[in-house]
Parts: sequence; C-alpha cells; structure tokens
Amino acid sequence: MWDCQAGASRTSCTHPGNLELMTAYLFSCENATCAVPEAYREIFRDFEDIVASAEGWEPGSLNLAQGFAMKFRTPLVHGDVTRLLIDYESEGDAKWSRFAMKLPDTTRTKIFERHEKPYREQLCQRIQEDLRRHSRVLHVMIHTDALADSRVTLETPVGGNLAENIAAAWRHRMNVNDLDVRHFRNSDMLALGESLCREFPMDQYALVRLKVSQSFFLEGRPWRWDVIKKHLLETLPLAMADACPVSAPESPGTAQD
Repeated sequence: MWDCQAGASRTSCTHPGNLELMTAYLFSCENATCAVPEAYREIFRDFEDIVASAEGWEPGSLNLAQGFAMKFRTPLVHGDVTRLLIDYESEGDAKWSRFAMKLPDTTRTKIFERHEKPYREQLCQRIQEDLRRHSRVLHVMIHTDALADSRVTLETPVGGNLAENIAAAWRHRMNVNDLDVRHFRNSDMLALGESLCREFPMDQYALVRLKVSQSFFLEGRPWRWDVIKKHLLETLPLAMADACPVSAPESPGTAQD
C-alpha cells in the first residue's frame, strides 16, 4: 500500500467562463513510453522488439495526453519507463513482467521507490491540492488500446456517479458520424485507480479511464489521428458544461419575500 502526501502546488488550469473556479483537470498517462534505464537493459537483451511493441507501452498515449494538458493548461503526470519494467497501475506481483521478475527483490524495490512511488504520490498531491481550491477534480487516465479496434472507450468506477455523469455527457458529445464510442459503467479499475477512488470522495473526485484504439494512431483509421485527437479535446469542455452546469447568479430584484 502507499500513502498520499500533502503539500504539492501547481498552476491551476484555466478555462473560459466560470468552470475553472469549480473544476480542476488532471491528466495522467501511465504507459507513456517504452524507455529502459541503462542499468536494466541487460534483462531485455534480444527482446527489444517486445519492449517497443504494444506490450511495452501504449503508442500515441503520450501524444494525446500532452494535447489535453496543453489545452487545459495543466501539468501532465506520465510514466517514465516501460511497463515491462514496472506496471504503475498494478499491485503486488502483477506489477512485474516476466522480464522484471529476473531481478532480485532488492532491485525491484529500488525500481518501485525510484519510479512508481513518486508517480503515485504526485497524483495524490495534485488531487489533494486541487480539492482545496476547487469543487471537484476530473482525472482522465489516458490510454491507447491495441485490442479494441477503431473504438473510443470510457470507463468509470463502481460508485462513481460524478464520473459516470461526465463520461455519459462526453460520450454523447463525441458520438457523431461513424465514431464508435462506448461507456462502461461500474468498471473494475486497476489497483491505482481503485486506490485513488478509496482515498478521495467520489462526489468530488471523478475518475474516467479513456482508451483510444491504436488503429487511429498507427493506421489513421477509421479517423486520422489529428482528427480524433481534435475531437476529443474539443468535446471534453462541452461535456463538462453539460454534466456540471454553472448556475447563473441571481439577478437583483428577483428575491422573494
């Protein structure tokens, strides 16, 4: 298990209108890279093609996550090593691949302390800070999917009513032309998502796991990557306005005795 640490500060996101006063946006990308630190390259010798494949990372995920972070003017939290070295979203033995299991326990502990623990603490610090300054936090975990062909998927956790409302509104905004968009409610989150949902009140912390088929990024189908990326970025603020409307201030003279 791991503990959240308080005290991190950051530049809050800004957004036209009053939504920035109520909603903070957090974007994370767990499987952003297939990088292997020099000290651990020996265990992947002759398997470099596997590390560079979808088994080792999620092609396109970092590019998409950077797009969201830039649009909403908020720092991105992303992984810095291949998931074949350590899987940031899992717990216990599940976080270690068949390659990483070749390493001694002390070495794996060092990898956890150097890479995954700071990542999780950074997420917690961001959420804690945002909940002190905003009414709610929307956390979008950004992934690309090698298996779900030509599809965009939104997953929300059990009991996450706020997340479910936002995802439903986002699906409605995205669902145009031939785009296959699916929303899976009450989804089983991986260990990282489950931990965050236990740690923070789900009526204020909304976790949405976004999965975009890698066919968009690698093959340009059914839409070109730049087109689907633009569509995702443009529809999220519209969905937030639909799901969490800001009440207009009461006009003078309208109060009733």
